[in-house]
Amino acid sequence: MKKTIAITAGVALFAALLIFNPFSLDEKACKVAAVAILMIVWWVTEAMPMPAVALIPLVLFPVLGVAKTEEAAVSYGSPIIFLFLGGFLIGLAVEKWLLHKRIALKIVGITGTSGNRIVLGFILATGLLSWWLSNTATTMMMYPIALSVLNVMEANMGKDKAVQNLNVCLMLAISYSANFGGIATIIGTPPNVAYVGFLEKNDGYAFAFADWMKLCVPLSFLLLGSLYIVMTQFLYPIRMKADETTKATITKELQCSDKMSAAEKRVMVVFATTALLWMTKDIINKQQTLFKLDDTMIAVMGALSLFMIPSGNVKGQALLNWDDTKKVAWGILLLFGGGISLADQLGKAGIVESIGLWIAGFATGGILLVFIIATVSIFTSEVMSNVAQVIVFAPVIAGMAKALHIDALQLGMAMTLGASCASMLPMGTPPNAIVFASGRLQLKDMIKTGFVMNIISAVLITLFCWYLLPVLVKAIQ
Repeated sequence: MKKTIAITAGVALFAALLIFNPFSLDEKACKVAAVAILMIVWWVTEAMPMPAVALIPLVLFPVLGVAKTEEAAVSYGSPIIFLFLGGFLIGLAVEKWLLHKRIALKIVGITGTSGNRIVLGFILATGLLSWWLSNTATTMMMYPIALSVLNVMEANMGKDKAVQNLNVCLMLAISYSANFGGIATIIGTPPNVAYVGFLEKNDGYAFAFADWMKLCVPLSFLLLGSLYIVMTQFLYPIRMKADETTKATITKELQCSDKMSAAEKRVMVVFATTALLWMTKDIINKQQTLFKLDDTMIAVMGALSLFMIPSGNVKGQALLNWDDTKKVAWGILLLFGGGISLADQLGKAGIVESIGLWIAGFATGGILLVFIIATVSIFTSEVMSNVAQVIVFAPVIAGMAKALHIDALQLGMAMTLGASCASMLPMGTPPNAIVFASGRLQLKDMIKTGFVMNIISAVLITLFCWYLLPVLVKAIQ
């Protein structure tokens, strides 16, 4: 009955938007908005499997004349999809040869078995890594390690409420920490790069790497701290005290598995090399002109090497065989492809620009305008590529600031930082999609936690941009 109601509601809203066009959009924009509403309703209500809903653009965009099939399908082969695939395959190899268990035992040995300390350890490690790596690459690295920590805790403590809450906390902690940590540096998340490029091209304002950090590191730490408090103290209290029996078991397991197998060592080399290339690709690209590395290329290279390198444990067997790929979360790849396809058409139809003009209608200046821009940016990026969003919104925001005679940097930074904080839906950011693939949290968990963090993010970004940004910019100058 629930599914029937959800499917009917989605179709009804889709039809109503097409027939009545309540927002007075042009024909193409109205069709794209109708498809977006249909997909969002079915995603949120889980009327159908989420990857199945993600295939809707392949049917409705061509039928409605929004885009040809080949144009709608391009997004399902986006480089970000293959970045996911490469990361998933590396994670499979780590899991296959039990390297993840060894790393997890080491981490729990350092943090202790207190649930809150484990979550805090992952928040800080993920947040700091994402300063230097893309938020997607960071999540790819931390995700299999977190899964193995959870497996260790479940094996030693069962699956009571505290362990279930730890599951949700740890998955969301990795995703949100990668997003919030990424805003601290220019290279941490793509919207930052896009906005800095816009400022340099249009205003001649060159943001130094260190200056950006002076502005955004404090905000990043505030968001990470808020995430820890909200999850562990209010939404998913773990109340898992340090357990001596579990600690003794972990110590014993570490002693028993002290010697790494040949396969473990080789997977570790591939994992570490991939991570090192992710961290140093910009330096490598600057030092030579023969080729240009990017995150996707590095991930696929790492994955391909796993099918070529002998395991050393079993004669004639590589680190990965094709049969192992049955465990890949193929549905998540479809889910993200559908999200990118929808986002592309939302941008091309001018809906994001229309939202910017709508905001301008409320523009009276002041802190309220900054809050509106931050909030709209956060919630818009739940269903649209945050890079495309910044590219489209940046000139709209700059024009609005000029017309109102207010600081364009305050509004622009609110929009840019907000674009990296989408927390409610799996397709909001790549890290969200990766952890959702674990199956250890339900959509309602992500929506509930994400909504709270979206509001907190909007408030903190507003206060930061309105009160601290002018002071810090003045100090830098």
